[in-house]
Amino acid sequence: MNLDCIIVDDSAIQRIAISKLVSSHPSLNLLAEYSNAMDAKNALKNQKTDLIFLDIEMPIISGFDLLESLKEPPQIILITGKAEYALKAFEYDVTDYLHKPVKKERFDLAVKKAIAQYELKNNKGFTDDDEHIFVKSNLKKRKVYLGTIKWVEALGDYIKLVTDEANIVVLSTMKSFDDELPKDRFLRIHKSYIVNLERVQNFNSKNVEIEGSQLPLSRNKKVALTQALEDLQN
Repeated sequence: MNLDCIIVDDSAIQRIAISKLVSSHPSLNLLAEYSNAMDAKNALKNQKTDLIFLDIEMPIISGFDLLESLKEPPQIILITGKAEYALKAFEYDVTDYLHKPVKKERFDLAVKKAIAQYELKNNKGFTDDDEHIFVKSNLKKRKVYLGTIKWVEALGDYIKLVTDEANIVVLSTMKSFDDELPKDRFLRIHKSYIVNLERVQNFNSKNVEIEGSQLPLSRNKKVALTQALEDLQN
């Protein structure tokens, strides 16, 4: 299975760098490169594309402008030299966000997310019978399968769902979202974190590990976590 993709970046040097990464990846098929968003938008009208590697800072029409103009955008991996765009990027429900210069390891991880999201969208590995919830992100309702959620993280007035496919930013409090989740599968381990118990790999008195990420564990939640994990195995 290959994802058909395009590159949109006004920098020729950057297009060459991303093109090399795309060409060397076994699951990507590069359809075209564009130096501006207008040419890319016109091409997308007649060209099926699964994934766009999109620069944010471009003259006249920025990457965000292009995103807003697309009624049904394909998956987007944003690329920029400025870290301050990160939060805004996730408001657009993008698959991932890469910071220049793009490293191969980080590029491969972003592509892995895109592949997982493609498979989920095309019902590979999940069916409508699998437990799910609907969340509102970027003014759109989105189905999220519970099994894909790694953890939920407080983000000011928002929460961030960290899933296998993408990070999804939702306007909600931790408490109200926690109330929507099944208590036998999810546990709030800290004021700012809810974890999927099935994804917990290790924990100690201070942290919970999920796929290499260390999340803080409140002192008064260790006993509850231990019991919840035991109940999950029984």
